[in-house]
Amino acid sequence: MICKDRVVAVTGAGRGLGRAHALEFARQGALVVVNDLGVARDGTGDASGGPAHDVVREIEALGGRAVASTDDIATDEGAAALVAAATGAFGRLDTLVNNAGFLRDRMLVNLGEDEWDAVMRVHLKGHFLPLKHAGRYWRAESKAGRAVDARVVNTSSGAGLLGSVGQGNYSAAKAGIVGLTLVASAELARYGVTVNAIAPAARTRMTEEVFAQTMAAPAEGEFDAMAPENVSPLVVWLGSAQSRDVTGRVFEAEGGRICVMDAFRHGPAADKGARWDPAEVGDVVKDLLAKAPAPEPVYGAG
Repeated sequence: MICKDRVVAVTGAGRGLGRAHALEFARQGALVVVNDLGVARDGTGDASGGPAHDVVREIEALGGRAVASTDDIATDEGAAALVAAATGAFGRLDTLVNNAGFLRDRMLVNLGEDEWDAVMRVHLKGHFLPLKHAGRYWRAESKAGRAVDARVVNTSSGAGLLGSVGQGNYSAAKAGIVGLTLVASAELARYGVTVNAIAPAARTRMTEEVFAQTMAAPAEGEFDAMAPENVSPLVVWLGSAQSRDVTGRVFEAEGGRICVMDAFRHGPAADKGARWDPAEVGDVVKDLLAKAPAPEPVYGAG
C-alpha cells in the first residue's frame, strides 16, 4: 500500500473521478477526507452533502477510515475548513487532490457572464483556495521544524491544453489551473511540497452527455477505457511519498495510457537584434511556423 497512513483530502469526491480517487487512496492505506457539496452536474440545486457521506461509507466498508466534508471549497472559509477537517480528524494533511468542478457549456457568442463566472469560480478559484490554505499549513509545519513531504494534484483537462469547442469558460479555467500548478510548484518546493496536474479523460457526469459517443460503455468483457477508475492509479502515485522528485508536471491520463504533456516550450525563434519593421514580420513568422510542429486539433473541431 503506497499511501499507508497518509492523510488525503479530495475535493469533488462524491461522484465520478473524485470518488474513484478517494476509494483508491483508501485501498492504498490512506486516511481520506471526502469533500463534496452534492449539487447537480451544472452546480445548481441545494447542497445535500449526501454523496460525500456515501463515499465515506464505501471506504469504511473496505475497512478504511474517512470523514466527510461538505464545505464549499470555492470560498475562503470552506477551503480553510477542508484543511481543518483533515487536521482535526487525523492530525495532519499530506496530500490535496483538487478535483471539484461542473460545466456550463455554451458557444462563446451565447455564453453568459454568469456562466463564465460560475465555471471560473468552481474550477479555478476552487483550486486556488484549497491550495492556498494547504500551502499555509505546510509552510507553518516547515517553519516549526517538522518534516513535510506533501503533495498536491490538480485537475486540468485536455480542453485546457488544446481547447474545446463550446467550452470557452471551462477551457480557460482548466488552462489557468496549469499556470497555477507551475507557480505553486516553484513557490512551495522550499516547504517540501510537490505540485502536479493531470488532464484526465473519463466517463463522468460532466462528459457522458457532452461526448456521448466517446464515453459510451464498451461491450461486455471489453476493457472500459473511459472508466474513471483508470485515472486514479496515477493520481494516487502522485499523491504518495514515491513521487517526491516529480513536480511542476502535467500528465494526461486515459484508459491505460499515461502521457507527459509538453506544451508551451520555447520553439523556433528569430532575433534581428533590432526592432522589426511590420512589413518584415510576415515572412519571418511564416518561416518560424514552417519549422514548428503543427498544433494539435481543438477538441470537438471538425
